[in-house]
Amino acid sequence: MLENTLDILTLKQCQSLLSIGKNTMLNLIHDGDIEAFMINHRWRITKASLIRYIQCNQY
Repeated sequence: MLENTLDILTLKQCQSLLSIGKNTMLNLIHDGDIEAFMINHRWRITKASLIRYIQCNQY
């Protein structure tokens, strides 16, 4: 699924992979649905965290 994806992603990369907007992505982070951390005031998301979110939210 995400074999060719870097291990640490930017907010924009995650938005693109999930096909969602910036505010939705930020809401997922702030609500704790996706684990993220900040480097130099910019959000970073691990690939493992994104995979966990996708697996838990499949319909």
